[in-house]
Amino acid sequence: MRAVGLMVHGGPEVLQVVDVPEVHAGPGQVRVRVHAAAVNPTDVVGRNGGRAKMQKKDPPPYVPGMDIAGFVDQIGEGVTTGVRVGDRVMAMVVPDATHGGYREQIVLDQRAVVAAPKDTSHAEACTLPMNGLTARLSLDLMGLEPGQTLAVTGGPGAYGGYVIQLAKTEGLTVIADAAPKDEALLRALGADIIVPRSDDFAAEVHKHFPEGVDGLADGALLNAAAIPAIRDGGVFTAIRGFSPEEAVRDIRFTQTWVRNYDCEYEKLDQLRQLADAGKLTLRVACTVAPEDAGKAHAALEAGGSRGRWVITFD
Repeated sequence: MRAVGLMVHGGPEVLQVVDVPEVHAGPGQVRVRVHAAAVNPTDVVGRNGGRAKMQKKDPPPYVPGMDIAGFVDQIGEGVTTGVRVGDRVMAMVVPDATHGGYREQIVLDQRAVVAAPKDTSHAEACTLPMNGLTARLSLDLMGLEPGQTLAVTGGPGAYGGYVIQLAKTEGLTVIADAAPKDEALLRALGADIIVPRSDDFAAEVHKHFPEGVDGLADGALLNAAAIPAIRDGGVFTAIRGFSPEEAVRDIRFTQTWVRNYDCEYEKLDQLRQLADAGKLTLRVACTVAPEDAGKAHAALEAGGSRGRWVITFD
């Protein structure tokens, strides 16, 4: 069975097509014939050695990937979610060193696998699970109420875009920054206020909300530089574990670790329903063959992609 993996850590060029053993669904598990796997920033960390200590307990090849879409081709005993062989599905993969989503076939817990949104390609469907669940978790951690204000950094990205769209379904007022080329995109995603991208995001926010916003989702990893945008007693959520060393104006700091939503079937299926209703936009930047996975990683690291690069197994 083909997969995209690496034998040694390094740049995009270390990615190669490798052969891995066929897998079979056990009790409570579903096997998916993967047709598309999205490329995410977390995959880059696994490739470049950022998780080498976690991976070294297992021999290579190391296979990245947290997002997949395809068809169910095997169901284990005791599966109760109603999924059937032949169903189009999507799933988030929480990989260990060798069990990532860049492969033709994967076995997952039944609760990790839900129906793909209707009228979508496999490439489109695979862009939703991990980033959508990350956005869902961020909003759940912040716990904002309808009418409150949310600032989003990195709005044009996959995570930021889903935060904006989910926030609008929940009645929040959203302010986000953008370069001129991305303003139309943020308007289409539903941002209420768009401020220019600058070296002082907080100052731009204060022009519209002098006391600061109720919550902030930091998709651009501004970290401490974004804190002044939040009002006293507001809430900040980080996607890479940032938290200040000392208390700041009673602001509540949370960390969005999407692994905490692994196998949250109902939450992922709700995202599917929102996509079906046209309230979430699935964005594909480009598709590549497994042999060209390094090209996708290079493009992601170069920045500027407005959507996910996707590896397709056909």
